[in-house]
Formats: sequence, structure tokens, C-alpha cells
Amino acid sequence: MSFDRIREKLSILADAAKYDVSCASSGGKRKNSNKGLGNNTGVGICHSYTEDGRCVSLLKILLTNHCIFDCAYCVTRKSNDIKRAAFKVQEVVDLTINFYRRNYIEGLFLSSGIFKNADYTMERLIQVAKKLRLEENYNGYIHLKSIPGASDELMRQAGLYADRLSVNIEIPTKSGLKLLAPDKKHEDFMKPMKKVKHEIIKYQSEKKVLKSTPTYAPAGQSTQMIIGATGESDRDIMYSANFFYKKYQMKRVYYSGYIPVLEDHRLPAIGTAVPIVREHRLYQTDWLMRFYGFSVQEIVNDTYPNLELDIDPKLGWALRHLELFPIDINKADKKMIARVPGIGMQSVYKIIQARKYRRLDWDHLRAMGIALNRAQYFITCYSKQFYSQDLTPLQLKTKIMSNSSSKYHNQFTNQLSLFN
Repeated sequence: MSFDRIREKLSILADAAKYDVSCASSGGKRKNSNKGLGNNTGVGICHSYTEDGRCVSLLKILLTNHCIFDCAYCVTRKSNDIKRAAFKVQEVVDLTINFYRRNYIEGLFLSSGIFKNADYTMERLIQVAKKLRLEENYNGYIHLKSIPGASDELMRQAGLYADRLSVNIEIPTKSGLKLLAPDKKHEDFMKPMKKVKHEIIKYQSEKKVLKSTPTYAPAGQSTQMIIGATGESDRDIMYSANFFYKKYQMKRVYYSGYIPVLEDHRLPAIGTAVPIVREHRLYQTDWLMRFYGFSVQEIVNDTYPNLELDIDPKLGWALRHLELFPIDINKADKKMIARVPGIGMQSVYKIIQARKYRRLDWDHLRAMGIALNRAQYFITCYSKQFYSQDLTPLQLKTKIMSNSSSKYHNQFTNQLSLFN
């Protein structure tokens, strides 16, 4: 096939893949062997930035944008009048190897529209990964999208060649899925998730006994939810995310704000895209659940079904629980220090370590990089001064926002790349 036709396919199918954000690779550790190509040592591989500022990249494409389904929110739905294309298995293999040799990419993220049926599509995705591993001796990162409804045997095979597997739940609730994707069944999404979870546990257990046991999906599995296509509250979204973390041991749940690209009476009108700040608040809530010890019910619940867009969820929680503050930074336990607005987990560990040798005052905390423009209202330390002055939650919120608006805006801007 001509180079121009390959380039045309790449343009179409790379553009179609841009709506999928679930392409991080944290957790994968695939070592190079037998002088093969590439390696995967656990760094993130996606169009994003690492903590030291490096940009990492991957070939992110669909195998095809042909699809038998007619999901209202999807640009590749069968009723949409768009240009269609499909890669052959060997074309994807060749592109991946050639791009890697030229240092264009560090891995492959491969998804697909569903053509013929779920198993047929999943088989072709697996063929790409299998050829890369066995024929090209490629040891770089591979992320395969699990096709809803694929058989258990195919999901077992997929995990033997891919570093991460993901199946996008797409819509947070069953009712929303039924409205926008009536051809799809909720249980078809759950089935591959369950299989991958069980296979990961099985292979990890067997490897403890038999070292030659192959690695199965070392970077785990992830999923993605489209936000704002239906009327789910932030509570609905985060309760669903919590379910996936607990039930299926997800590495990550991604939140993708709906982008109106199609006219459909079931969808928000064109021009009403979800504010990026809403995505950001969901990612922050996700962070608090996974790393800060918060339960989902503490942040969003029946009383507070939606996150505040003007302040972060940790500050929102603290303002609702002023009776717990101030805490003494020299005596409080790690859990409570982590709940103070303006104190991140790295700072928590610095505080715990430093107070073994001295009683900490404001200057010590400032030197640690703690955001005292927020934290000062919720803590006391060696200097004893406390700044709340018996303010109401609303007054305190207004004061914090007015005193730190520029710093807060800059921090929000800088953090966007970390959560997306």
C-alpha cells in the first residue's frame, strides 16, 4: 500500500482516538531481553509531562473507526457521516516499530471501533500486540482497549501481551447508558473488567510459587467515564468511580468532559461543552479518595451532590467541618494533617519527620513550601497564632479566596497537566 494511503489512515484514526484520555501507564515494568526493542520501566507513557518536565509520547490510534454501534455521544457512531478507515494488523506493527526506531514514540495505545462483533475486534487488537512481542521482540509499553463483550479467553490472552488493559464504562450510570447507547449492555462492560481482575490476582499468586510464570497486565486496568453527556451529579460519578476502585481494583478512573460534536436531542446542545474546571474537581476528588484517606461520602453525598467549582474539594470539606479545626501541627496525627487545605502528602511526611527534632513554627512550615494562605486558618503551631478569628464558613471562604486568588489560579493552571 502506498505511503500516502498509510498517512491518510494515520490522520483519520489518530484523530478519532483523541477522545480517549485513559492512556497512562504507571505501574508497568517490562524489562528488555534478548537485545530486543524498547523497555517499560514504569514511567508514564502518554501525551503528558513527567514531574521533571519531560514530555512522553505514544502512538495513539484506532485500529478502525468503523463501528456497528450507534452511541449518541460517539463521533465514530455508525450513523455519523465521517470518513472511515481501517488499519491492517501488520500496518500497525510496522508503524509502531518504525516510529519507535525514530524516537517518535515510547509506546502504543491501541483502541478500535467495533466491527463485525466484539470477539473479532478483540482478536485483531491482540494480534497486533502478539506480533510486536513475539515477532519484533518489542518490550515497550502497550495499552490495549478491551472490547465490551469480548470472551474470557481473549481477555486472558490480551493481558499476556499488553501492559495495561482498559474498558471504558463511558456513561457513569446504567440509565444514562441505556439512553445514549441502547445497543450496549452494562454487563458487557463488567465482564472483561472482572476477568482481568481475576487473571491479575491469579498470575500474581502463581508467580510467587513459580518464578517463570508470565506477567499478566503489569500496569493493571483502567476505565474512563464521559462527564456531562447525561445529567449525572458529581456524587453519581464519584460513587461509580469508587465502585470500580473497590470492586475491580482499577489503577485509574479517568473523567472526560463531554465535547458536543453531534446534533442529537438526547445530548447537550452544541456549544455547551463541560467546563474543564469540573473535570479538574473530579480528578482532585479522586486524588483525595486514593491518597488522602477520604471516603467518597465525605466529599459528595445527598446533602452535597455536586462539587464546588470555585474551591477545591479538600477546602470545601474543611469549611463544612470547622468544628474539627484548628489542629496542632506538632501533635496531630498524619490523617488529620493530610486533611488541612494547603498541605499535600509530601508536606505531611516532611512535617512528621521534622517535628521529631523541633517544635515547628510558621517559618518552618513556610520553608517546607506549605500554602499558608490556606493552611493558616486551620492549624496552630509553636507560635500559637491562629487566624480564623471565629469566622463563619462563608466568611472564611471569601477571605481565603480574596487573599490567595492569584496564587490559587496559578496553582490550578499548573496542576491541570497532572490530573489529565
